[in-house]
Amino acid sequence: MKIVVVGAAGMLGQELLKEGARLGHEMVGLDRDQLDVAAPESDEVIAAYDPAVIINAIGYNAVDEAETPEGFAIAELLNAEIPERLAHLAHSLGATFVHYSTDFVFDGEQEAGYAEDAIPNPINAYGRSKLHGETRVQKVGGNFYLIRISRLFGAPASSAAGKKSFVDIMKGLAFEKPEINLVDSERGTPAYAPDAAAATFSLITDAAAPGIYHLANSETCTWYEFGKAVFEELKSPIIAHAVTPDAFPRPAKRPRVSPLINTKRPQARSWRVALHEYLYGAN
Repeated sequence: MKIVVVGAAGMLGQELLKEGARLGHEMVGLDRDQLDVAAPESDEVIAAYDPAVIINAIGYNAVDEAETPEGFAIAELLNAEIPERLAHLAHSLGATFVHYSTDFVFDGEQEAGYAEDAIPNPINAYGRSKLHGETRVQKVGGNFYLIRISRLFGAPASSAAGKKSFVDIMKGLAFEKPEINLVDSERGTPAYAPDAAAATFSLITDAAAPGIYHLANSETCTWYEFGKAVFEELKSPIIAHAVTPDAFPRPAKRPRVSPLINTKRPQARSWRVALHEYLYGAN
């Protein structure tokens, strides 16, 4: 089938293109060089491809910047208004719509983590913008997949706007500093971009029921545990110290415990296995 990926040069977008091509789909990748998704006429550009599926892989994830009025306005545009418009476009074309959200729609006070039907309660502006996007996409209806992931890592985005993942930041520091402080809280579930892309296409291939899905990798970790795993994989001599969030004051509050529990689909492999593959390649 013909599938349009918006945000195709991002970390997840580029993996979606690869996975779709591997499965034999006709993939169309659109990024800021080909499409100003904020412009209403961008709907006509996408519609001209007559896609069976529209995948929205763009988003604003500058969590602290979103606490400012200017940042929140951008977050609302990219995380709520544009997804709503793309959902309407997909509905009008009879196409499936795929959109990605985050664990930050939760408050982090549920010790066991959050299943797909958990009630969102974001505690920062970024989380509110993502929840607004979820709500708007669901209101449009149609055949949609709303996929929550967190702590995405994988090959760096080719887009100039792409941010380094936590894993790549740790790789860069592993042999440059003798020691490092990492927050030993904010427990969550990392997602490896190729695994998230494969899980997305599994939904499409299986014609799964529309709705919300949690498609991060399995097993949880804190940022300290995540970083330490990177250093251990690389056999780095760096010494990691576990600290509390107070060591890194930031404008936006973070959920304390926000693992994404997958109750609807086959369980993904451990993020630790995926991390090894990312650092050293598949066996």
